[in-house]
Amino acid sequence: MRANSSGSEGRSHLSGIFRALRYRNYRLFFAGQGISLIGTWIQGVTVSWLVYHMTHSAFLLGVVGFSGQIATSILSPFGGVMGDRWNRHRMIVVTQSLFMAQAFAFSALVLTGAVRVWEVIALAMFSGIVNGFDMPARQAFVVEMIEDREDLGNAIALNSSMFNGARLVGPAVAGALIVAVGEGACFLINGLSYLAVIAALLAMRIAPRDLGAQTPNILQEMREGFHRTFGSVPIRSIILLLGLVSLVAMPYAVLLPIFATKILHGDAHTLGFLTAAGGVGALIAAALLASRRTVLGLGKRIPIGAGILGAALIAFSFSHALWLSLLLLVTVGFAMMTQMASSNTIVQTIVDDNMRGRVMSFYTMAFMGTAPFGSLLSGALASKIGAPYTVMIGGAICIIGAGVFAWRLPRLRELIRPIYVEKGLMPEVPGGV
Repeated sequence: MRANSSGSEGRSHLSGIFRALRYRNYRLFFAGQGISLIGTWIQGVTVSWLVYHMTHSAFLLGVVGFSGQIATSILSPFGGVMGDRWNRHRMIVVTQSLFMAQAFAFSALVLTGAVRVWEVIALAMFSGIVNGFDMPARQAFVVEMIEDREDLGNAIALNSSMFNGARLVGPAVAGALIVAVGEGACFLINGLSYLAVIAALLAMRIAPRDLGAQTPNILQEMREGFHRTFGSVPIRSIILLLGLVSLVAMPYAVLLPIFATKILHGDAHTLGFLTAAGGVGALIAAALLASRRTVLGLGKRIPIGAGILGAALIAFSFSHALWLSLLLLVTVGFAMMTQMASSNTIVQTIVDDNMRGRVMSFYTMAFMGTAPFGSLLSGALASKIGAPYTVMIGGAICIIGAGVFAWRLPRLRELIRPIYVEKGLMPEVPGGV
């Protein structure tokens, strides 16, 4: 009896992790996006390697990172308004098609030998423009695929698992492909991978969404989204910490080619392994978050994740051994995913549906919009004081930010509790977020 009970509990636990996949539209999205994201990670590693191989410049690595993200920062609020006003499903089909066109353009330039750094920067900026519309719409679209709101946290965690599963596979594949067939083939493979997600989106059956009353003034709706986001103390606190981490911690990825070659004395394979190591940790964190059956308790994971992230980055900056660097980057990925997925889940569960696109656009700004400035700053700083010291400083700032958030957490719990009671996510008894 004990063995049968243990087996039954194991199956129940496993089904709990994947419970959002019982929705047909989400299954389609999960499968198509999973394939496409592998291609996206292949391209991301390939771009970094291509730029560093062409220029051997830490500063230009930062410039390319900045170019790919600054447009997202500027356009995300506008994209959030459009996500609340338009059909999000159709928006995502269009944006994914544009991403595919960009990948094919990259491939053509590299395979013909015509690629120049300014063209890489221009295509990176084009991707950022599209992302300014795609990310807010895609973040908000998750709700339309999930019928039971209690499964929203699970769906968000599975999204993170999918993203980081691709992050685990894509960079390792990219390292092998760059050596075997060259950068142009990597971009071509990414372009073809978008066919999977576009086909999945077209196969969905999405119920019409009530768009509600809309004003003709888009700027007014953007202001409403701003006031809803930053007028809420919990959302504002979460987004500010997310923005700080994105500014000072996420740019470590831009500097990985330097760690792979100058510090660890490796090649494209080494870069792929370093990038994939972060994906391993993030995948573990996302799986643990997906196994949770309640959003309660996620609040404390935000500062814990940010603090561990900072400490792991400081340790990574001192490492000269590949095995130790890989282990530390697993920790970095775990901590970063814990903080970011917990932040996403809490924001999505307390925001109203009619403001979801606009609020998530500011989430996107914090996540993607501060990163370009961090990439530019880290590239410039690394060219002056070196990549290790740059990463170390970013880790120290993360620890400070985590401490401030932890100090404010009791007050944030008090403010979120009535919202969760109203939405039926927790009983009307003393508790915590």
